[in-house]
This record gives sequence, C-alpha cells and structure tokens, in this order.
Amino acid sequence: MWRLREFHDEDLDQAIRVWDQSRKSDEPSPVFSVSEVMAAARAGQPVVVAVVGDELVGMAVAQAQGERAWVLLVALAARWRNRGIGSALLTELERRLRGLGVRRVGALLPADATGTKALVNSGYQPRAGFTYYEKVEPHGAADAVLLTELGGQVLPADMWDAVAGMVREKQIIERRIVLPLAQPAMAERYGVLPPKAAILFGPPGTGKTSFAKAVASRLGWPFVELFPSRLATDAPGGLAASLREEFAELAELEAVLLFIDEVEEIAGTRSGMAVDPGHGVTNELLKLIPSFREHDDRLLICSTNSVRSLDTAFLRPGRFDYVLPIGPPDPDARSAIWSRYLGTAAEAIDVSRLVEASEMFTPADIELAARKGGQAAFEREMQYRQGEPATTDDYLSAIADTRPTLTRQALSDFEEDIEHYARL
Repeated sequence: MWRLREFHDEDLDQAIRVWDQSRKSDEPSPVFSVSEVMAAARAGQPVVVAVVGDELVGMAVAQAQGERAWVLLVALAARWRNRGIGSALLTELERRLRGLGVRRVGALLPADATGTKALVNSGYQPRAGFTYYEKVEPHGAADAVLLTELGGQVLPADMWDAVAGMVREKQIIERRIVLPLAQPAMAERYGVLPPKAAILFGPPGTGKTSFAKAVASRLGWPFVELFPSRLATDAPGGLAASLREEFAELAELEAVLLFIDEVEEIAGTRSGMAVDPGHGVTNELLKLIPSFREHDDRLLICSTNSVRSLDTAFLRPGRFDYVLPIGPPDPDARSAIWSRYLGTAAEAIDVSRLVEASEMFTPADIELAARKGGQAAFEREMQYRQGEPATTDDYLSAIADTRPTLTRQALSDFEEDIEHYARL
C-alpha cells in the first residue's frame, strides 16, 4: 500500500525517473523544467512524495509566493496511476500551502497531461481564454550537464525576499555585492568595480549559507557549493590536486556563484612547516582565487564561524573584496523570523513575548523552536480533538526546551572579530 511522506535529497534520482514516466511521448514540454522543480524541492518549497516500500511512485511540488502558489509538478509512476495517489498528493500539498497563507493555487499543464485528472478531481477549474507566452534566453546545454555533475542548482527567484529580518546585513550585502553585479554598467559609470569574492563570518546558525543562496537567486546565477570535507584525499596529488580539478570544471560555466562553507578547513593558519598536510591545499587555494577573479559573472563567497583561524594571506584585500559580519538577529529581526515561521498562526500569538524569550537564538534556533511549538499543539489536537490552535505558551515552552546556539562568550568574540577583521 502506498503512503505519503516528506521529500529527501536521496529521492532525487527516483523523482526524475517518475517525472520521465509521467510524460507522454507526444506531450509538449512542461512549463516548469525538471531543474526548476527539483531546485524548488531541495530549497524547501512545499513538496510531498508517495512511496511503496522504498520505491517512489508519485510526487507533487509547489512554489509559494505570498497568497499565490503554483503547482510545478504532479507526477505518477506509470503502473500506479488511477489509484487516487494524485488526488492524495494534491490534498497534502494544499494543506501545506494553507499553512503558508496561500489562498490561490494554480497549475499550468499541457492538456491531458499526467495530473490533470487529479486536479479536476480535487476541485481545480480549467480557465479558458488565456494564452501562455514565454521567452527563453539561450543557455548552453553543456552548462546544464556540467552544473548537474558539479551538484549545482539554479535556485528559485524569490529566495532574497524570503530571508526574514536581518535588515542591516541584507542592506550591506545588497549594496556591496548584489547591485554592482546586477547593474555593471551603472557601477562602471561611478568607478565601482563589481566584487569577485567575499567572506561572510559570524556565529553558527546566523544564516550565512542562506545569504549566499539568496545572492545567487537574486543574480539568477547557478549556485555551486564546494564541500572541503568531500575533496578527494586519495587522488594523485592529494587535496590540492582535487581542489584544482574542481576549479577547472567551474571555469567552464558561463556564470556561477561558488560557495565554500567552513572554509577554515582548507584555509586555516599555516604552521610554516612544509610537511603540514593543510599547507599544500591552502597554498593551492591562494593560487586559484586570483584566476577565478579574472572572469566576469563569477562570484566566490566563503563562510566561516571562526574568521580568526583563517590564514592572514587568505584575508588580504587582493583576494577578497569584503569581509562581512553576519551576526545574530536583533529584536526586529527575531520578530520577522518568528512571524515567517509561524505563518497564519502568528495572528493568535504574542510574538513580542517570543522575541524577548529568544534573545540568544539564531534564525536556525528560532526555526527549530517554531517547529517544536507547532508540533506540540498538533499532537495535543490529535489526542483531544478540541479544535484549539497553537498558543503563545506552546512556543514559550518550545523556546525553553531549545538550547540556544549563542553564548555570551561567542557574542563577545564576534564583536572582537568585527573590530579586527570586518571589511565593509
């Protein structure tokens, strides 16, 4: 018997197979490409899958923005059609969308495509009298293949707006990084050189990775993350050679935002000893950055929780244009973050009390506490069926049960790092 569950990253290959099976041979190309759909799924947009045992047999994905959402995909494995799975997927997808405040859900599908029957059965009404227009900018097929091989993705276009709160950090990143790259002619007119590389530093969980993805989303550039821990240590030439090969492949892309998290793993302070295993890979990275900077439509963003542990040569201005602090959210930012994760439930919650109680919380901590509070209310409703919504006390209890990432010492160290290392 089939069942519904969350989408996992390891479902990607099966999801693409189901996508292929669900399309008819003479069916027009879908409005939303497989890369857009999978990018939305992996970026946290509403998605639900149907499985039989370990086999993925169906999938539905939506993309929400404000009160409007679009169903990007309803796909079913060929031998599991006409069993009510499509309607069940849509019902669960709609439940999740309602939790985000969505009121209008639309879908653009070829006539008689897989999923149209489920849409009609679920109460969707076809609307006549509209013509779909589209203009596709040229994009090299080789880039798409290479991007897949590199584990990269083209992110949804609304990720910048989805970064809640953190107004000061957003303004700095937008003015220093995004606008000169998005408006190169205007930047040149005023003698502003578009940045090629930047470092984001701050305590864990403050949103450095989210900001990097949001910049890629805003620019419309592919996002590729290089994981230092995944570099091949057993390759001929070791870590340094593996790093060099990664950069060589990246050079073939027309545009890219390369993100290296926890960069201190490959750019830590060198001991001065040639036998130091980190010495060679740090030297290699220092050599690669200048060549990376020579090309247009390239941006390197590195992030670290410990900027003071980075090699001094790595931090100098010739390699990185900016070294930007990403700190913990202030009260206004915490209020915005809480409101985002509470969704429509925020209307019945005293958010100001949550903001005060979560003083030492990062955005990631707030997300965890919000999920705990909602889960507690959900379980209570499942047990007693009294129709009571989540309460402020539910979330206050969740806050008390969540260990904050930040400490006074961490904040003190961060302030010192801003004074010594920040370059705005």
